[in-house]
Formats: sequence, C-alpha cells, structure tokens
Amino acid sequence: MQKLKTFSLIALCFIIGLCSSLLYACGGGNENRIRINEVTHSIFYAPFYAALNMGYFEDEGLEVVLESNDGSHTSMSILLSGNCEMALIGPEQVVYATATKDTPVVFGQLTKRDGSFIVSKDPIENFSLDMLKGKTIIGGRAGGLPAMTLQYVIETNDLVIGENDPEKVNLRTDVQFANIATEFQTTNNEFCTLFEPTATNLVKENKGHIVAPVGKFSGEVPYTCFVAKQSYLTKHPEKAEKFLKAVYRGYQYLKSESPDLAKALKPSFAGMSVEELEIAVNQYVEIDAWCANPAMEKTSFDKLVDIINRASGSSYNPSFTACVDNSYASKMMESLTA
Repeated sequence: MQKLKTFSLIALCFIIGLCSSLLYACGGGNENRIRINEVTHSIFYAPFYAALNMGYFEDEGLEVVLESNDGSHTSMSILLSGNCEMALIGPEQVVYATATKDTPVVFGQLTKRDGSFIVSKDPIENFSLDMLKGKTIIGGRAGGLPAMTLQYVIETNDLVIGENDPEKVNLRTDVQFANIATEFQTTNNEFCTLFEPTATNLVKENKGHIVAPVGKFSGEVPYTCFVAKQSYLTKHPEKAEKFLKAVYRGYQYLKSESPDLAKALKPSFAGMSVEELEIAVNQYVEIDAWCANPAMEKTSFDKLVDIINRASGSSYNPSFTACVDNSYASKMMESLTA
C-alpha cells in the first residue's frame, strides 16, 4: 500500500511537471518570488491571508503568489514537480513522501488542531459525540487528515465505526474534500464536517447547522504546515525565515484587540461580509486553532503518526528530524527578541 501510494505520487508529479514547468520557465523568474500552493482556501488559514493582504510579505522583500487546490495530495504533487516553492498542506503528506529523492520538509506549522466543524441537517443543542450513533457523517477522503482525524476522534471516544447498526457510527471516507458540502445537501446523510467559510455559508443558506468544532475533541494535532523541498530550504534559508516572520505578524494582528478584518481578510474572501468573517475568525480563536510559535513539537508529530496508522492500518515510523526542520522557525522567533 505504501509503495503504491508513493508510486502514484511520483507519476502524478511527472505529469504535472511535464505540462507546466516549461510555461513557467518561459515567463522568467523572480528571485524574491515564492509560489505557494494551498490545499484549500479557508479562513482556517487566516494568519497567512492577513500577512498577504496587510503587506507583511512585501515588508520582508518577498513576492508571494498563491494558488489553491482541493486536497493536500494534489498540492504535494505540485510541490514535488517543481511548480511551486512552498505548499500549505497537511503534514501527513510529508510522512507519505519520505521515500522521494528531494525530501519535502515541514519548516513551519500554521494550525495546531482540526479546523473543521460538525454540521447537522437539524439544529442540535448541547451536541455530544454519542449523537452520531446510528447516523452517517461525511468525513472526506480516505488518507486525508480531516477524515483520519475524525476517525481518531470517534474511536478514542469509545465509539465504533460501522454501517447499519444503531450503536455504530457510519463514517464516510469516499467523498473528495471539495464535494463534501454538495454530497451533504443532496443525500440523506445526517452529518458532515466542513471548514470555514463553507460551514458558515451553508448556515447562511439555511442548509445546515454548526453543532461543534472537531478540534474540541481532537486536541492538538499539527494540522496544517508550510512545506518545501529540502534543497530549496538549504539554498534559501533566509526566505523561509522571512516568510515565517510575515505569517507570525499576521497571527499577531488577528490576535490583537480589534483587527480590521475588512482589510486583513476581505480581499481573500470577497463573498463574505465583515460580520460573517468575524464569526468565522472568532470560532477559530475560541478553539485556539493557530500556532503562536511555528516550530512543531515532537509530541504533536508522534500523535499525527498515530492518527495516520490508526486510519490506514499501516506502520509508518518516520524520523521526526527527517520530516521536520524547526531551525527556520527557531531563528525567526529568536530574531524577534534580538
């Protein structure tokens, strides 16, 4: 299974690289430009967007070009093919790709717990996980961190996954991330998990009700990280540090007493009102979703590996130091007190 997953990833990288690398080369390069590919576009990543919209990257002399995708596996393939310098993805993809030639490495952590919300078709007060018994919840794609973390939450709260049993939870892991909301609305499935702004948009359309954050049950998990190839980090250590400094400033701004969300986030979420942005941001503040320090802790990484192995039935045992390089985050944090 692990060999097949690695082979498929490499094959997809080759196809993407063949189709687009020449086009980029013809357009010329900018030594201060960083192309970053994000797994999805979500308010969950608000400190990054704040840094982008408030000009913090420009303050560091960086030009950041952002592209979005629907799934960490796609973003990782684009990174490995050389069609971006950085990726904002789930760190499980780094674990999957340890056998690649130019190893991808986590150099900064953005979020520290699951950022999805359990959405119900019916309003529920005082939701508890026991309410999932005998029901179906759409968790996403098998092998993706949202579905795996949800499985971890269910199983570590003394619930059993299974179908057609009033005492078990039917966890669906056959739906691509981008299709969860549509699948939820067009089926009889009682629950799903969604990130912001999709969750709030569904509530606004009176098509669902947010009943609980998954992060409340999961505890701290290294959920979304900045990843780059080892060769890029070795060649451009100062860019990694400057990049993290700008994101840190974005985090500090959003944690300030009264941030101007219209300026910090509205350019990235034109379809949402400032009031809706405030609701979504406050939900992430309440669950302490973002990292005050972008250096990943080994205990969190070990928990991530446990979540992966539980869900996949595999026996991944990656080296922490091979997957994570905290030196850039550490130097950045030290520079703030120098």
